[in-house]
Amino acid sequence: MPELILETEKMLLYQQQLGEWNNLNHLIICKSSNQACIIDPFDGKFWLDFCQLMEVEITEIWLTHTHWDHIKGVDALYHNSDIQPILRCHILEQQRGYESTRADWWTHDELSSVATMFGDIEFTVHCTPGHSPGHVTIIGDGAIITGDCLFLHSCGRTDLFGGDQEKQRLSVLYLKEVFDTVTLDSLILPGHQYEQDDGSIPTTIGLETFLQENLAINSAHDILLWNNLPFLSFDDNMAEQARRQRAMQS
Repeated sequence: MPELILETEKMLLYQQQLGEWNNLNHLIICKSSNQACIIDPFDGKFWLDFCQLMEVEITEIWLTHTHWDHIKGVDALYHNSDIQPILRCHILEQQRGYESTRADWWTHDELSSVATMFGDIEFTVHCTPGHSPGHVTIIGDGAIITGDCLFLHSCGRTDLFGGDQEKQRLSVLYLKEVFDTVTLDSLILPGHQYEQDDGSIPTTIGLETFLQENLAINSAHDILLWNNLPFLSFDDNMAEQARRQRAMQS
């Protein structure tokens, strides 16, 4: 059962870990409209079943980016529901080959934001490339949904197809400035959960603690420190696949 991770006057926000990559899915329910927005659905049927239990309908799907583990559940949300949700994603994800006839594209520039309403809840959607070309970070009503741009104590890798290490650094610096305008009790809600050095596996953290402890946030100002962070690239099958994709593109 998804955990109610945040409740405000206007919304309920549920979180659930799904899949072998420890994806964290987030579901926003607008209290005034009784409608739901799912972010980065890994398992569409899981969320349809939960929303049926909650007596709400999923009317929108928001994607922080389009890696397979963040869009795996999208098709099921269309095939197994009478509702045809609005799909929102940044158009720069087309640079890594993502296309969708369903998409209502965000088109704002890198390192900028656009206001997006869900019901009566206002969010700002920030274009934060680096992990992928059109990655977005979504902020509103006490929630900071970072996808794979920032994790609780690190940030997303940049060696996958469409990734860019310097753009990731600039996105982190940009978000650090944005966070100065957000209340410190806001919750960081990343796209994956990972075990920490102390053995804990948290799924969220307050912004104040995050700013003190996150290695990426506290290294991005120094290029040498940044380039030596151990989590920006890995020698694995996904990195090899990305190298082949880049070679084919060039």
